[in-house]
Amino acid sequence: MDSLPVVIGVGIAFVLLALVVLWPRVRDYWAMRELERVRNIFYRRREWAEAKFMTLASESGKPRGLAWVECEFDNGVSFARDRESGDLRALVAVTISFEAIEGGGMEDNPNVGNLRAATAVFRFDGNDWTTDGRAIFNLNPLQAIEHFQHELETVD
Repeated sequence: MDSLPVVIGVGIAFVLLALVVLWPRVRDYWAMRELERVRNIFYRRREWAEAKFMTLASESGKPRGLAWVECEFDNGVSFARDRESGDLRALVAVTISFEAIEGGGMEDNPNVGNLRAATAVFRFDGNDWTTDGRAIFNLNPLQAIEHFQHELETVD
C-alpha cells in the first residue's frame, strides 16, 4: 500500500516528462495542419481575393495619375508570417498594365504603357483571406519577403 503513492508519482512524472519531450512535435504537427487548412482556404477563395485586390488597388489612386487597366496574377503563391502579429500573408506575383488618367500629369510619359511587375499582398484574418489592395512594386514575392524580413518570415 505504501508503494502506491510512489507508483502514482512516478507515473505522473513520466507523463509530464513525455509531454515536455513530445510537446514541440505535437505543436509543430498542429501548426502544419493549420497552415495546410489556411492554404486550402486561399486556393478555394483565390479568384474572389484577386477580384477584390483589383477593385481596391484600382480605387487607391496609386500610382498617381494612372488608372489600373489589367492585373495578371501568376499561379504561384508564397506564404509568410507577420513577425509581430503572427498573421499569415499570401504573396502573389502580378503583372500590371496602366493607362494615363486625363489631366493626371502622366499623359506625355512614354513609360505609362510599360507593364509593371509587383507583388499582390493578401492576409488571413483568422477566418478568411482578405486584401487592402496593396501592391509591392518591382519585387517578386520572395524578394518582398526578403526586403521586409524585419516584418515577415517565410512559412513552409
